[in-house]
Amino acid sequence: MVTSPAGSLRVDRSAKTLRELALENMRVGIWNGHFKPGDRLVERQLCEQLGVSRSIVREVLRHLETEGLVQTESHQGPVVASFTADQAAQIYDIRALLEGQAAHRCALQATPEAIVELVALNEQTQRAFRQGDFQAVRERTTAFYEALFRLAGMDMAWEVVQSLNARINRLRAMTIGSPGRQAEAAAEMARIIDALKKRDASAAQQASEDHVRRVAQIAAECLRGAA
Repeated sequence: MVTSPAGSLRVDRSAKTLRELALENMRVGIWNGHFKPGDRLVERQLCEQLGVSRSIVREVLRHLETEGLVQTESHQGPVVASFTADQAAQIYDIRALLEGQAAHRCALQATPEAIVELVALNEQTQRAFRQGDFQAVRERTTAFYEALFRLAGMDMAWEVVQSLNARINRLRAMTIGSPGRQAEAAAEMARIIDALKKRDASAAQQASEDHVRRVAQIAAECLRGAA
């Protein structure tokens, strides 16, 4: 999240465009719980918090609605979208299917250099985990899977995953801070990496699917607790 030194939502006008920064800050604000499910998103207040014009706020809200992070209620206007357990379960089902297949194909066809790339990306993710930098964990995890799908030759499948990434990262924000998750995630990813190194496609697919199913369990517990 790109914020001012004081930690407010006001954007840094020296980088990217105001719209991009406002979108990024709003997205991360929803992921991190600054904006909670059901919260009204009032344009005037957001203009003050972000330090941008009302036209930019409106563009950002429209974009977030396409990502499934914002929804428009008939008598309230834009609000932070709620996440149901069923929606989460469907997303994890899609992830297990596509990520498992990507791991399977990657184990069969990736070059040694490609495996080294995946190892390095996973190490960056685990380092961010150990440092407690959850924003970096989300970014580097996304980079790992983007590379996995690319190296598996599954560009179209990655486009499907990308369309869900805002919601995937919202779920990821819920799960990565759960007790013991750092060590657990490291072990799960190590299984995937080990299978890729051994060119064991079945093991890579199984490890990837097991990883997603475990995260799905944690998310379901989090959603039950928030209900």
